[in-house]
Amino acid sequence: MKEKLEQLKAKLASELNAAVDAQALENLRVGYLGKKGSITGLLKEMKNLSNEEKKNFGMMVNELKQQAAESIAKRSQELKELEIKKEIELMPEFDLTIPTKDDRGSYHPITLVQRECERIFTTMGFNVEDYPEVVTDYECFEAVNVPKNHPARDMQDTYYLENGELLKSQTSAAQNAILRKYGPQLKEKGMPIRAIFPGRCFRNEATDATHENTFFQMEGVMVDKNISISNLIYFMKTMLSEVFQKDIKVRLRPGFFPFVEPGFELDISCLICGGDEGCPSCNHSGWLELCPCGMIHPEVLKEGGIDPEEYTGFAFGLGLTRLAMMKYGIKDIRDLNSGSLKVMSQFTDDK
Repeated sequence: MKEKLEQLKAKLASELNAAVDAQALENLRVGYLGKKGSITGLLKEMKNLSNEEKKNFGMMVNELKQQAAESIAKRSQELKELEIKKEIELMPEFDLTIPTKDDRGSYHPITLVQRECERIFTTMGFNVEDYPEVVTDYECFEAVNVPKNHPARDMQDTYYLENGELLKSQTSAAQNAILRKYGPQLKEKGMPIRAIFPGRCFRNEATDATHENTFFQMEGVMVDKNISISNLIYFMKTMLSEVFQKDIKVRLRPGFFPFVEPGFELDISCLICGGDEGCPSCNHSGWLELCPCGMIHPEVLKEGGIDPEEYTGFAFGLGLTRLAMMKYGIKDIRDLNSGSLKVMSQFTDDK
C-alpha cells in the first residue's frame, strides 16, 4: 500500500509539471481528489486491513490528499504568474518621455456653477457650510415652521427611510443648525449671520424637462438688525449678474413658503428661448422659477435661538440645477443626471 501511495505521488508531480492551463489543473484535481479520484479510491481498499493498519494507512492517505491539494494550488499560482509574464512580454514598448494627451475630462456643470456662486458669495462675506443629505423630520420640516400634518408638506413628496429619517427635500433643513452656530457671534459681537449651504436634494416626483427627483440647491441666510427685502434683492441681482456676466431680467412674485414671511418666487427670463416664445425648459412661459426666497419667519428665528423682535433676516433657496441649465443652455434637466459623457464633456473649467 505504501508503495502504491508513493507511485501516485510521483505520478501527480509529473502530471502537474505537464499541466499548462487551468483546465488541465481542474482535470487533475478531479482525477485525484474527486469522489471517484485515484487518492479517494484508496480509502475503499481499507476494508481488508486490520484496525491498526487502517489507522496508519488512513493517516498516509489524508497526508497525500493534503499534499496533492497544496501542490495543485501552488501550480495554479505558478500558471497565473506565467500568464501575467507572457502578457507583459507581449505588451508593446512605449516611451515614457512622450507627452501625454492633455485631455483630463471636465467638471460637471453643476459643480462649475456651485463653485462660481460660492466664490461670489464669499466675496460678499458669506461663509460656506456643508450639511448631511440624511436628516431628521425636525430638521427638514418642524425647525422651519412646517409642523406635522401641515398642508405644505404635500408640496414635497419625500423619501423616508426605515429609521424614520429622510433624504432632505430642501436645503432649508440646515437653517436651524446655521442659526444656532452663528447666533452667539450675532448677539455677543454684533457680527451678522451670513452663510450659504449648497447641497443635493431629493423628491419623489415625476420627471420632465424641468423636474428631477434629484437636484441641487444653495440655501442662503443673512440675519442682522434692520435687514429688509431690499437687501435680499441686492444680493440676488449681484449674484446673477456675476454668474451670467450680464444684466439678467428678473421678477419677484408672491409665493407661499412656511419658513418665510413675506415669501416670493424669484424668476429669471428664460435664457434658452430668450423669454419671448417659450420652450419646454420654461414650460412655454418665458420665465424659469429659480429662487424661492423671502424674509425669515419669526418662528424660524425663534426656533434657531434668535430674538425676532431684535433681528430680521432673509433666506433664499437658489436652484443650482436650473441655474446651470440657463448658464450652459441645457434644455432638459434630466441630461445632468444621465451620466452621459457626450453631454458632460462639453463643459470645461478654464480657471
